[in-house]
Amino acid sequence: MPDYTKTFRAAAVQAEPVWNDVDGGIDKTIALASQAASEGAAVIAFPEVWIPGYPWFLWPDSVAWQSQFVGPYVDNSIEVGSAQFARIEKAARDAGIAISLGFSERENGSLYISQAFIDRHGVTKTVRRKLKPTHVERTLFGEGDGSDIQVIDTELGRVGALNCWEHLQPLAKYAMFSQNEQLHVAAWPSFSIFEGVVNALGPEVNVGAARQYAVEGQTFVLSPTGLIGEAGQALVADTELKRQFLALGGGHARIFGPDGRDLAEPLAPAEEGILYADIDYAAILAAKNAADQVGHYSRPDVFRLYFDNTRKSRVVNRPLSPVAEPSDSEFAQIFEG
Repeated sequence: MPDYTKTFRAAAVQAEPVWNDVDGGIDKTIALASQAASEGAAVIAFPEVWIPGYPWFLWPDSVAWQSQFVGPYVDNSIEVGSAQFARIEKAARDAGIAISLGFSERENGSLYISQAFIDRHGVTKTVRRKLKPTHVERTLFGEGDGSDIQVIDTELGRVGALNCWEHLQPLAKYAMFSQNEQLHVAAWPSFSIFEGVVNALGPEVNVGAARQYAVEGQTFVLSPTGLIGEAGQALVADTELKRQFLALGGGHARIFGPDGRDLAEPLAPAEEGILYADIDYAAILAAKNAADQVGHYSRPDVFRLYFDNTRKSRVVNRPLSPVAEPSDSEFAQIFEG
């Protein structure tokens, strides 16, 4: 059973990534984690694909134009178990802080939008992948499977994570809620792409989605975001129109309680920093008393979710079945026939 007596301080990052520089990104990760630990935080959450930064080059131009960015992006993605990944594990251990890391995971020739949870001892408790990359993301990233819709046991309680528009998938959310989640990391990039033109990609919708997740799931939500600074804009916006498409700012990090309230004062959209909030799981019980979507507020006689959470293997090895030799009577039947 979940422990609802836990209290601790949590942190959510709002900052610009170090674009296409894996070692620089790790340095910045370590610095922010150390800062949060010094401020008493037990856990810090980083944005979607914080390392090596969200691939904004996917959005404003053709696939042919995008191709120039793919090589550097792949080169600066992280392999789990590598020396680079071990640096982040060591940083968590040295600072004594748990890290929820958003990163582009490279496995052989494929990339995935991944989130790792590394505990304060530097042990990676899980790595999960975005179940369905969104829109143009599917030209660069592969998909996860049902095992990536997960909530895990940690020293901080039952912890889960989703990326970006996974928070618009009702069935994925319900599967998460059913696992008694207490602390959720809702990781996002920034919200300045096509600003004022495509409302669904903006802060009103997406901050609202993170807030709604907290209310629907009766869980605390850490919602870190990236932002676009001059370096990020200069990297992919080579015309005035593209600079309009990808405006500066877009940071909208939040921390929400299980009743949907803000627990930290937001930063300005172009301001880098860390949000902090004190977490008390007793508030979850009060929220669930009003509406527990997977408990007393559900109607399993009307609605039920089929959820396959098994890890899928890409190759299933089966030996060839041995061919039995025909018996004497079967030989006789063959020749007589």
